[in-house]
Amino acid sequence: MSLSTRLSSADLTEVNGRLRDCTPTGKGRRKLRAGDIAVIDAPDISRREAEFLIDHEPSAVLNIAQFSSGNVPNYGPLMLIDADIPLFEAAGPELREGFRDGAKKGAIDSDGTVHNGNRTIAQATPLGREDIEKNFESSQKALAGRMDSYFGDAARLLHSEGPLMIDGVGIPDVGDELAGRKVVVLSDGPDHAQELRDLRNFIQEYDPVLIGVGAAADTLVDTGYSPAFIVGDPAEVRDSTLRGGARVILPADPEGAAVGIDRIQELGVGATTFPTALGSPTELALLLAGHHDAQLVVIAGAPFNLDDVFANNDGATPETLLTRVKLGGRLVDATAIRDLYTVSGGAGMAWLWALLGILVAVAAVILIVGLGGEGSFADNLIDTWNSFALSVQSLFT
Repeated sequence: MSLSTRLSSADLTEVNGRLRDCTPTGKGRRKLRAGDIAVIDAPDISRREAEFLIDHEPSAVLNIAQFSSGNVPNYGPLMLIDADIPLFEAAGPELREGFRDGAKKGAIDSDGTVHNGNRTIAQATPLGREDIEKNFESSQKALAGRMDSYFGDAARLLHSEGPLMIDGVGIPDVGDELAGRKVVVLSDGPDHAQELRDLRNFIQEYDPVLIGVGAAADTLVDTGYSPAFIVGDPAEVRDSTLRGGARVILPADPEGAAVGIDRIQELGVGATTFPTALGSPTELALLLAGHHDAQLVVIAGAPFNLDDVFANNDGATPETLLTRVKLGGRLVDATAIRDLYTVSGGAGMAWLWALLGILVAVAAVILIVGLGGEGSFADNLIDTWNSFALSVQSLFT
């Protein structure tokens, strides 16, 4: 990556062009042309997004968010500045409401003031090369420090919880209920209800064992399912769900003390404790399924990938990493299952449905005609065809 001194913040001047909404759902993304001002909403803009913008040669890129949050050393801003494209960031969400895609000429002053026609619609921050390089270098150092700490914590956790991770020591015994079965673990993440709806065809076809984590157990019941297991703090779950016949597993500290045991006793519901230093009920549910030889485990409501670790997201803890690696190839995210059950419709399939409708109609006519006469099925069809042919012939004689 070239680190020349082109296009510093002092070099930025007013830029003009039609404001094009190039956010992920924006209508202007396909209309973007050279000389337009590309409006994006891309925190920590990726290399791929930067390549798209460079190929379309906008007069400037105006970011609703920041080009770099400081969490990861992303190359996108460096690529854009290398292409001599002026950058303005942190324009704020109000920018979305300030213009209609391509309707009027826009302008951005050197200080980041954004105009749409004669109106001032936002205040952005101009971004020069020195700013981008400084942010990139500090992000590199911050990421290296976080990764050292993160994987150090993972090593210490593996040392203390080795018996659990290696041999399943402390995992409750549930018999053979999970062995060889497909399992869905529903966590109570922000989109878990929609992810559960996306799994309806999978659940209908395979009848997997359902494990509800915390309040997600109520979501299972509300959707018409019966969880086989509930893992988590019972204070997060309705009484009726706890009494619904599921086996309740309470996370407990290494000494066996479990939060919510008093409520379980008041309800007269049996429960099993899961003593461990791990703090996430979702990971305990996954370990439960994996240890008891589930054939396939689908996780919904708690996505995880390496980018989450880099970005220091709350759910990307060392215990999450260790648990997901422990299950290995048996663990599948709900979005992958959703995509397997999604059939592309659209105009390309319309002719097939039309043809199918015609064939069904023809088959119905043949069936009615064949069974409607006094002779055999074949004779009835022949008689009907002959009558039809004679009628047509009479029209031309």
